[in-house]
Amino acid sequence: MKVLTVGGAMIDTVAVIDSARIERMSMRNADSSFLLLEEGRKTEAEDISTHVGGGGINAAVALARLGLDTAAVAKLGRDARAETILNRLMDEGVSTRYVVRDSRAPTGASVIISAHERNAAVFTFRGANTLLEPPDLRDDAFAVDLVFISNLSNKSADCFPSIVRCAKSHGAQVATNPGIRQLSARGGPFMECLPLIDILSINRAEAEVLVPSLIARFGEGGPPLPLAPDEEAPELEMRGLVGGGFQMSLSAFLNAVRGLGVANVLLTDGGGGAFLKTPERIIHCPALRLPNVASTAGAGDAFSATFAAYVGLGRPPEEALRAATLNAASVVGHVDTQTGLLKREALDHRLAAEAERLPVQQWTA
Repeated sequence: MKVLTVGGAMIDTVAVIDSARIERMSMRNADSSFLLLEEGRKTEAEDISTHVGGGGINAAVALARLGLDTAAVAKLGRDARAETILNRLMDEGVSTRYVVRDSRAPTGASVIISAHERNAAVFTFRGANTLLEPPDLRDDAFAVDLVFISNLSNKSADCFPSIVRCAKSHGAQVATNPGIRQLSARGGPFMECLPLIDILSINRAEAEVLVPSLIARFGEGGPPLPLAPDEEAPELEMRGLVGGGFQMSLSAFLNAVRGLGVANVLLTDGGGGAFLKTPERIIHCPALRLPNVASTAGAGDAFSATFAAYVGLGRPPEEALRAATLNAASVVGHVDTQTGLLKREALDHRLAAEAERLPVQQWTA
């Protein structure tokens, strides 16, 4: 199975801060929390380390470790950071023949602050990631079985329709994990591409950006899931999707996005697990309860890429959901986004061992 990833490449500097050394403020009437840095004062860190990251590169490494023949499209600067990323890709067996260097901007970089619940705060410099252009998209790169498109930054997001068309012209399946900026600033062109997308993977915050645009066509509210009398409702079923002052039920949202032409809609809700809308069913897989989380950065990339890989390999959707959950859980045990990514043999072994901890719920809806 041949795979091409398209998306961001970063060098991540990760600072791990003891919770006692940094203040945290949580909003009472919202889901937001803030880490507070004191101006003019040094804060002692438990560790500071540097790693290769970025959505496109994280996905490429995940897919390569799962045994797929993987190549990456990314835009790098002409600097030492770019050399570090290229070396990492080659070490992982990812082809770099479609990676482009550009002298107009440095390679992207980020600073990740991990403290308290380890839901990392990230300072991002996108750099060359914003400069992807249609001439960078070599036609022969898309002669693969699966094209995985991660978050595209700023003007690079303008290439999204071209990427999808190139993939479909070669008969490839298309999986995408867009970012919230891409959905909000360039939502129109993105939505127009939905009928060509085989797997759309979004988290709850990204999903709620889409709610206002869905209301005009599908209406507010919506029916609940058809739960059995003694069946416990997932948290997101009780909460619903809320955006722009509008609310949609979970099933209404999933059916609305599916109604726009997407073959499979994957919606993740952190500790609330993940939901998959297929043509016939809504499937829920819970998240693993983990005693120690080092950082949540990269968990979404691992989840989305693993799910797409297992579906592409012909595995049942329930198994793909469980595999994605386990690989994401492995990632959050490390401060960086790639150390925890599992090889397929190890992941299949965990699938067999952990199936009872991940009971799947299904509904016809």
